[in-house]
Amino acid sequence: MPPLSPGAIKSGGMAAALQIGMTSGMQRVSQAMPRFRYSAKHGDLIGAHLSTKGGLHTVFERASAVNASAIALFAKNSNQWKGKELTDDDCALFAKMRTVRPVFTHASYLINLATTNPEFHRKSIAAMIDELDRAERLGAAAVVLHPGAHMGAGVSAGIDQIARSLDQIHASLPDHRVVTLLETSAGQGSCVGCSFEELGQIINLVDERRRVGVCFDTCHVFASGYDLRSSDAYERAVEQLDAAVGVRNVGLFHLNDSKKPLGSRVDRHEHIGDGQLGLEAFRLLLNDQRFRGIPKLLETPKKIEHESDRRNLRTLRSLLAA
Repeated sequence: MPPLSPGAIKSGGMAAALQIGMTSGMQRVSQAMPRFRYSAKHGDLIGAHLSTKGGLHTVFERASAVNASAIALFAKNSNQWKGKELTDDDCALFAKMRTVRPVFTHASYLINLATTNPEFHRKSIAAMIDELDRAERLGAAAVVLHPGAHMGAGVSAGIDQIARSLDQIHASLPDHRVVTLLETSAGQGSCVGCSFEELGQIINLVDERRRVGVCFDTCHVFASGYDLRSSDAYERAVEQLDAAVGVRNVGLFHLNDSKKPLGSRVDRHEHIGDGQLGLEAFRLLLNDQRFRGIPKLLETPKKIEHESDRRNLRTLRSLLAA
């Protein structure tokens, strides 16, 4: 089922069923606690994807500089199939300098588990195995992965291939605990994962479901057609998420405003409050008790390192209820 467009739900039985409010929604979900929840002792879990220029361990200096209590990073060059060797010394230094507990890595942009090109698929499998192994050695919680693009084969074929690819990857790393978080897609081109239903189908087809979850990107979700800008619209989107994926399977949020309008299927991030989403969507999400303990990270533009992140993090924290 595709996302509902603005005004698509008329008054009547369905609308009445959706008028549940934040409280009743939390009551229904409370029996299934999020799989990836962190303790409040780790801070407010608001942070950003940060640079590792100068070495992976330098990410913690940047985290301190912007006051991030959760972070994401690339464990290797995001635009290359093979990265620099990750040595035991690298891992030891990373652990020694670590000041933030929730750490996530983001997989290479080259990986496409849904590709129709056999050689490209082979490279994608090998690259994702490497990404998960690096994350495991660094003590990261998860690797964020763009599900992939079916390249004309069709959504169903793409979903099935992604699931079977993840099975192959998991079989190569039977003892690893790090999980893969499939990131919501904006819906551009033939990308898979622009609806919660597509992500739910992938997870349901994977043999080891405990090793897969979802990363909810606010810009991508909005671009794909899910409105988040009012209490009713936000609640409707979360209900659809819960029905298709299960809110307990959300392991991370990417908090980005959108340069483009609802349903544009164009992925263009904007500073918090400066885009088409506006502040209310972020206020609703940040104060949703169903997602308390789930890290929330910026991926907004960084014209000047630190300055933009500081500004956006201040804005987000100003929206938190006292």
